[in-house]
Amino acid sequence: MTEATEDLEKAEHAHASGNKKLALLIAVLALVLAVTETISKSYQTEVILKHQEASNLWAFFQAKSVRGNAAQLAKNQLALLGNAKDERITAAIAKLDETISHYDDDEKTGEGKKQLSHKARAAEHEAHVYMEKYEKMEMAAGMLQVAIVLASATIITGVGMLVYLSMGIGVVSLAFIGAGLFSTI
Repeated sequence: MTEATEDLEKAEHAHASGNKKLALLIAVLALVLAVTETISKSYQTEVILKHQEASNLWAFFQAKSVRGNAAQLAKNQLALLGNAKDERITAAIAKLDETISHYDDDEKTGEGKKQLSHKARAAEHEAHVYMEKYEKMEMAAGMLQVAIVLASATIITGVGMLVYLSMGIGVVSLAFIGAGLFSTI
């Protein structure tokens, strides 16, 4: 074998070895992307569920308000039109007072307006937390897609700087993934 042939074989071997490393980098980036997208969709689902939960709780709160207002109106009518000395009227007003109080604050069932508004606000807060997590994971996923494209372009163009840029973006995406996984607002 001539020296030129040996040099050519070494260059081809180095090129093939470099492509294997790039392929491995692309595979790792794609794996991280797949996991990130899965977690991101999970967070997105939680955002929807928490918003729905808050909406349902606020609707229940509204229903309690309407019922409480109706009971208050009935009490006012009885007080204005009824005979204050009649025991049935007095008992009915007392019963309506109890009902109004029950609609406003019911610690036993947790379904008073006070408890419902607290639960609804908590669900809204959780939706916000999951939205923040979702946004961070989506940002990481976008970065990983760019990193995969840059690593792939390295194979085609032979520009080595692209692989370093790809790895750098991959590392930054890991920071976003960490923030998405461990953030609590």
